[in-house]
Amino acid sequence: MPSQGHGDWLSGFRRYLAVTAIGHFAWEIIQLPLYTIWNEGTMREIAFAVIHCTGGDMLIALASLVGAMIIVGKPDWPSVRFFEVAAVTIFFGVAYTVYSEWFNVSVRGSWAYDPSMPTIPLIGTGLTPTLQWIVIPAAALAAARRTRSHASERS
Repeated sequence: MPSQGHGDWLSGFRRYLAVTAIGHFAWEIIQLPLYTIWNEGTMREIAFAVIHCTGGDMLIALASLVGAMIIVGKPDWPSVRFFEVAAVTIFFGVAYTVYSEWFNVSVRGSWAYDPSMPTIPLIGTGLTPTLQWIVIPAAALAAARRTRSHASERS
């Protein structure tokens, strides 16, 4: 007999993606002044950057959750192994972001930080994009977990 939460993973996954999309879109807009594009780019370039970066964020979020589900997930997620999946998802997102920010700022020069961007000592990665990959996934995963309580109410 399946457990109470069996089958809730799809609803949880949908909630995770919805909160992720809204959260990353808003975060990208809010942190724009911390990048040089805010002062140097045209409105079209800025709009493209927000859309492009949000799309990239969605791919990172999707890959992070799917990777975590493959490694530590269970079919009854988010009712089962929620914290393990959350920890691995956030770890993947932060790890990729730290690498990507370093590579794109320091190696490729794809974008640059405004002097007002706080950076993490020793690695020089922007603090706000790193925090983005803790705050947004945590909120999205919390929304996914609420799927369990809604499923219990329907039973």
